[in-house]
Amino acid sequence: MDEKFKKIAIENSDSIVQMWMEEINSLKDGNYTSSISDELFESTNREFVNVIFTSIKNAGPPKAVESFSEKIINLGWPLSYITDGLQVFRRVTVDYILSQSEQVDSAFISNVLKSVDAWVEPLIRQLVNEYSGSWENIVSLQRVALQELSAPLIPVMDSITIMPLIGTIDTERAKLIMENLLDGVIKHNSEVVLIDITGVPVVDTMVAHHIIQAAEAVRLIGSTCILVGIRPEIAQTIVNLGIDLGKFPTKSSLKKGFRSALEITNRKIVDLETKEESIEELIQSLKGE
Repeated sequence: MDEKFKKIAIENSDSIVQMWMEEINSLKDGNYTSSISDELFESTNREFVNVIFTSIKNAGPPKAVESFSEKIINLGWPLSYITDGLQVFRRVTVDYILSQSEQVDSAFISNVLKSVDAWVEPLIRQLVNEYSGSWENIVSLQRVALQELSAPLIPVMDSITIMPLIGTIDTERAKLIMENLLDGVIKHNSEVVLIDITGVPVVDTMVAHHIIQAAEAVRLIGSTCILVGIRPEIAQTIVNLGIDLGKFPTKSSLKKGFRSALEITNRKIVDLETKEESIEELIQSLKGE
């Protein structure tokens, strides 16, 4: 930026900031920021304009750009807040510099515009790039987290694991279910896997096909798959569609499925009170002998 114009901007920063704040505030009621509290809006605007002026004083975009971009994303504000704010700032700064100059011919105006653009354009690029990079990183992390949550495999006992499924199952998610299921069975050395579809709203031909494929894959690596959470309406749909689930056990509830899993692994649920009474009777009988 031209040193003369830079000096004008810095020496009159209070006036430029005031003009910028007034114009930004006038846009608040008619755009995406209308629901934001006045206090938060004003404090964020002042931080924004501080980042801008720090850039001109340091002759380049400041490191604060990155943290400010992350803040805007965390607040849930769109990228247009940044671009609109910088465009307004460009216009206000040009108008102010021209108003302070006696010479206002076309060459002078052109020089002012080029000088302000040389200041603002790099800042726009960096802010947009930082915002986009931070946003893509957040989306990527959220996508990984959602994938992990969409098909979890939970070991509940030695040799027994449960995969609770919630929501719609599409082709991409079915592939993830298959991968997690096979990896988890091997990792946890599972003999029995319970696939719980209680939270799956609709079981159509495609969903049933994916579940059958997953169960067959589990069987091929030497484990047993039990499908639980078969609600009456789901059972009726499966029958009407002619889907064959006869290759692996099905149960109406997770509780019943877990009992079956215990039986398959040669275990059972024992009532402790009954067990204590049996031990006591055995002791008494031994004493009697």
